[in-house]
Amino acid sequence: MPVQDPFQISVPDDAIATLEQKLDLARLPDELDEASWEYGVPLADVKRLVARWKDQYNWRKHETDLNALPMFTTEIEVDGFGTLNIHYVHQKSVVRDAIPLLFVHGWPGSFIEVRKILPLLTESSSDHPSFHVVGLGLPGYGFSEAPKKKGFSGRQYAEVGHKLMLALGYDEYVTQGGDWGHLITRTAAKLYGPKSSPPGLFSNPIQYITHLLLPYTAEERARLERRRWFTIKGHGYFEEHATQP
Repeated sequence: MPVQDPFQISVPDDAIATLEQKLDLARLPDELDEASWEYGVPLADVKRLVARWKDQYNWRKHETDLNALPMFTTEIEVDGFGTLNIHYVHQKSVVRDAIPLLFVHGWPGSFIEVRKILPLLTESSSDHPSFHVVGLGLPGYGFSEAPKKKGFSGRQYAEVGHKLMLALGYDEYVTQGGDWGHLITRTAAKLYGPKSSPPGLFSNPIQYITHLLLPYTAEERARLERRRWFTIKGHGYFEEHATQP
């Protein structure tokens, strides 16, 4: 098993002072009369956020709270991309034979998404299973080292998560992923999980024929319409990052 180094967050005072100075020097633009979110973030919201970060947010308090998490770093070799120093949370359950869980955040999230549910996931309960939780910090996010070469994609992120679980002694595990993390865990399942095929005429004939013959319900039509709306109106950042990262 590779070396697992305990990790604590320690942001230098001068970095915090520099951030406060940048916020103090911010010069905000005017906006159109009666502007709304259709024209971008309203100016009043930007001013409120600047004031919050500059005058009200106590980083040292939150840093202390985060350092209560069982955090570690370790070296993971990624095929074709060298070795990366990976940061993660590892909280074992009080239940000895609990289920190993790889928890993968999305964009623009981080490992702290697992923090609030750690007690629930790791506790002993008659109502739900218990888990040994590994909260992965994806390469390039938070405190995990970023790759230096182009072409690092979902397959490589999945490789990092899988190799981390193996290094921790979890030969079999389940995954949870949100947003981008969902695509990563799905890729991990395809690469390293049991092989399966999607529902089809022979693998699931009832579901297949039902889909072909029965009309959509009103609720399903509403969901399809919502999807169409999102594709047209809510897909801008996806297109931006896909074409002009």
